[in-house]
Amino acid sequence: MLNREVIEKIWLQLNGKYPESEIDSFVHILFKHYLNMTSFEIHLLQESDMPNEIEQHILKAIDELAKYRPIQYILGKTEFYELQFELTPDVLIPRPETEELVDWIVCEYENQISNTSLSIIDIGTGSGCIAVSLKANFPNSDVWAVDVSEPALSVAMRNAAKNNVEINFIQRDVLKDDLTCLGCESFDIIVSNPPYVTSSEKSQMQPNVLEYEPHNALFTPDDDPLIFFKRIAAFGIKNLKDSGMIFFEINEAYHKEVADILKQHGLSDISLRKDINGKWRMISARK
Repeated sequence: MLNREVIEKIWLQLNGKYPESEIDSFVHILFKHYLNMTSFEIHLLQESDMPNEIEQHILKAIDELAKYRPIQYILGKTEFYELQFELTPDVLIPRPETEELVDWIVCEYENQISNTSLSIIDIGTGSGCIAVSLKANFPNSDVWAVDVSEPALSVAMRNAAKNNVEINFIQRDVLKDDLTCLGCESFDIIVSNPPYVTSSEKSQMQPNVLEYEPHNALFTPDDDPLIFFKRIAAFGIKNLKDSGMIFFEINEAYHKEVADILKQHGLSDISLRKDINGKWRMISARK
């Protein structure tokens, strides 16, 4: 099959299921992944024959995309904050908003990188994207990463090895377990992207998220939607160093309520930030 014919098949199967801009991005991602072709080469080499083995991989990927399986799970990888990460259905797919959260922390502490060893804990690490990215940018720092899921921690460990960083991984349930761990009595930074989607919001979610991503990392109870923020804020006021900071990714619908929780737990200098789409998706506070 010619490259052009494969591209036509991608459009034929996915048209109406995804926006045109997203289908176009799938073409570029698949050709880059399987053939290492640039956008220019995709255009230039449309009449070239595609190797049969590659063709079969791409056709299988198209079938999966037609079932709304996320392309990151199909390829088993993604890029986050200029680093490469392995992904499996055991972990959430990292979002641009989470990159913005990491960038906020990096910018906040960039002047301290060269002469300060920070102590950082990432609660609910998932793929490890936050912890690994912070360790890569703060190489002299000690970083801990906590998650309730053993399979998720296995993915995060592989991502740490993949990016040549050393992180202390700990399996804990933030809602049930004592988070105290040997060697990390206090922290300069606590960061978390906890579950914050309510069950009532399921009807608004896309099938590629709802049907494939791990629900325990997405959803929080309707009767106590901010339970993770309460628990982590309580941990923070006890375990942050003086002037230490806590950073959250948040549900935009509850940004005021999360700010109130931080105040109620004795944290100050509360700062809300909008993401690139103008939504309140990040918050920080200081002890």
